[in-house]
Amino acid sequence: MAQQVAATEELLRYVREVSLRDDPLLAELRRETAELPAGEAMQVMAEEGQLLALLVGLTGARSVLEIGTFTGYSTLCLARALPPGGSVVTCDITDRWPAIGAEYWKRAQVADLIEVRIGDALDTLAELAAQRGPDTFDLVFVDADKANYPSYYEAVLPLVRPGGLIVVDNTLYFGRVVDPAAQDRDTVAVRELNAALHADERVEISLLAVADGITLVRKRP
Repeated sequence: MAQQVAATEELLRYVREVSLRDDPLLAELRRETAELPAGEAMQVMAEEGQLLALLVGLTGARSVLEIGTFTGYSTLCLARALPPGGSVVTCDITDRWPAIGAEYWKRAQVADLIEVRIGDALDTLAELAAQRGPDTFDLVFVDADKANYPSYYEAVLPLVRPGGLIVVDNTLYFGRVVDPAAQDRDTVAVRELNAALHADERVEISLLAVADGITLVRKRP
């Protein structure tokens, strides 16, 4: 039985050659983001952006929620994959970084599909619950501060329709999740979420050893 292959640089190059379908607009936004402090570490990989777009299509998602906008790369990937009439609500603690992405959203002609909400994400999620009610979103992408991951998960689960999908980024957290010496708040919170997901009978899960770990969480119908 084949086991997990080591993702060498050579193998990653091969995967990109045969799988990644990039375009100049996405590449330009990645380059601009990489020039920011910690920008390269915080933005999703191109392959992950492509996966998010694929998941929008596979699930038939029309209503998407994103927690953690940063410079809007993943937002752009999600919005471009939407069917007619679809929309993305994206949340961030500051408008500084989403303002960078907004120019790219305009150039991609998807700016009118994107609603940016600025503020504490848990407050925003409470507002969405009050305004829209449960079972509102088809797909949720969680990629924000790791210390609040368990709280974000519990807040978004009621907002996702039965059969809908939650995608959680960084669930391997630079490999720190298996290091007993790593006891910082972020690593501990990611471990806590991973354990909670494994035990949660409300959902079906699969943690993909891709990028920094991507967990797919399907809310049971």
